[in-house]
Amino acid sequence: MNNLLNVRHDKNPQQPLIPVLSFCVLLLSGCTALQDSSGLYQPTPWALEQNRNRLATIESLLQSNQREEAKNSADTINPAELSTEQRAQLNLLYGQIMLSFGEQDQALQRFAPIQPQQLSLPDQIKYFQARSLAFTAVGDFLNSAKSRIELEPLLTAPDDHNKNQALIFENLSLLPESVLQSGQSQAATPLAEWLSLAGILKAKNQNPARLNDAIMQWRTAYPSHPANSSYLQNLQRALTDTAGRPKSIALFLPESGVFAEAGKAIRTGIMAAYNHDSNDPSRPAIRIYDSEKLTGSALYSQAMSQGANMIIGPLDKEKIQNVANAVRFSIPVLALNHVPGLRKDNLYQFGLSPMDDADQITSKAWLDGHRNAMVLTPDNEQGKRVAKFLMDSWQRKGGRIVIKKTYSPQQTDFSFVSKKLLSLDEGKNRYQDTVPAAPNTKPTPRLRQDIDVILLSAYSEEARLINAEVQTARVNPVAIYAMSNVYAGRPNPSADSQLNKVTFCDAPWLLGNAYSGDLSMPALQPGWSQFSNQYYRLVAMGIDAYYLAGQLNDLQNTAYYGATGKLTLTDNRRIKRELLCAKFMAGQPEIRGFISGVH
Repeated sequence: MNNLLNVRHDKNPQQPLIPVLSFCVLLLSGCTALQDSSGLYQPTPWALEQNRNRLATIESLLQSNQREEAKNSADTINPAELSTEQRAQLNLLYGQIMLSFGEQDQALQRFAPIQPQQLSLPDQIKYFQARSLAFTAVGDFLNSAKSRIELEPLLTAPDDHNKNQALIFENLSLLPESVLQSGQSQAATPLAEWLSLAGILKAKNQNPARLNDAIMQWRTAYPSHPANSSYLQNLQRALTDTAGRPKSIALFLPESGVFAEAGKAIRTGIMAAYNHDSNDPSRPAIRIYDSEKLTGSALYSQAMSQGANMIIGPLDKEKIQNVANAVRFSIPVLALNHVPGLRKDNLYQFGLSPMDDADQITSKAWLDGHRNAMVLTPDNEQGKRVAKFLMDSWQRKGGRIVIKKTYSPQQTDFSFVSKKLLSLDEGKNRYQDTVPAAPNTKPTPRLRQDIDVILLSAYSEEARLINAEVQTARVNPVAIYAMSNVYAGRPNPSADSQLNKVTFCDAPWLLGNAYSGDLSMPALQPGWSQFSNQYYRLVAMGIDAYYLAGQLNDLQNTAYYGATGKLTLTDNRRIKRELLCAKFMAGQPEIRGFISGVH
């Protein structure tokens, strides 16, 4: 027996020392993890504290917009050395980093394994917010709304609830009518209740009294629902407040001259909305004046003498300035254009300004992770204005303008775009420099690494040619973000397949399910089909102008979701439009949400 014991011991005389030596090595190296009784390695308190600090540093880098540094720091962390909560936090940070680069699909992959209960309360809030933003950015509005519904009970401040609920309804409003109506027939689940209310609120242009009654019925049915609070109370207050609604509107529009067709398109939209309200006892009277026949002061005096208590128009900037100089406004005036620097009591300015378009598309490009831009616009006065708007807006956000180029509006050869992206000019110069030493050397085009986005102003015909150059010039084509004129306003999949991957922001009225009902674009086809596509958006503007006349008192506090966009009032009484963004896929615009829903 003793011999047997000796033999077994002699086979591996140092075996009892191995665990001890291993422990000592771990201790000397920092001892980041120890094996527990289950055989799993658990981080030591020292490692937990070290990684807590590293995760806090990454979060700080993200908050200061140092995304590259944040990602590099995250890449140095070994998930095996983290606690369960820290691993969830690392995935959250990685997801936020991916969002900052515009990689929404990768962000959603990082969010997928996270169990919210593993996170602290502040991180749970960040998780649901970030996941909602990622879903919105890929056009999954239902799951975006679901994330915000889960976020709702975690919030405490009334303002946070109001903002979150507004974003829930914003996402749900972009769903097809069939999905919203399903909320009426489903069992009373939290989602079904939200869908039911969203279906009511989407019919924004119905009779205010009827809409108020529908909201009251919903509130009675769901008294404990979180939306049954200040958000709906504020909305009902606006619906029942008749003090701000005009009883008689004077409409100043041109019936002749260079703006006659534009005036006709706006009037078509206004009258469509007016006729839609034929059963509303509070509907105002409308009297139309030809703004080309009288001076601004004469128009104003005549309208006042005939009982107007609201004016919509004029359209021409010069006439707006003239009437503002000539009279003191004793009633509200909703001018249908924007005159920079003009401020006057009771004067509100509403127009389809390219300045808003430029700000929206640069915001979308920035939020999608782009930083270095080529600006490409037509070589004309309008193109120069748009180029300035794009450049100013991009640089205010911190973006860099690498190249600014123009093209002739009649141009059909856009090969210069691919040459710029391929650095062919630089390749040619290098070739010329090397000819004396190496006669057989040929130019070697190389992909530029300093341009990741083209900020474009072009009509669809030119944009198709430009996009073709971009898609064939690069292995990984640079992204194109275009002004709204890139879309002709009507679906044309066969032709617009050449615009695939181009992102733009536009009026919801032109984009599918975004503006539905009796005043939707399909419903009003007999009215707008008489115009060329450059006037479609003015029909939508007319619809909004009519409804804004009764919304001005509330617009500073509550956004109005109109045909031309999400409308708010600035401090200088200019109505600002937030456009709906979309991306051409399979030749058709796929909605990607409002900017406010993706940041």
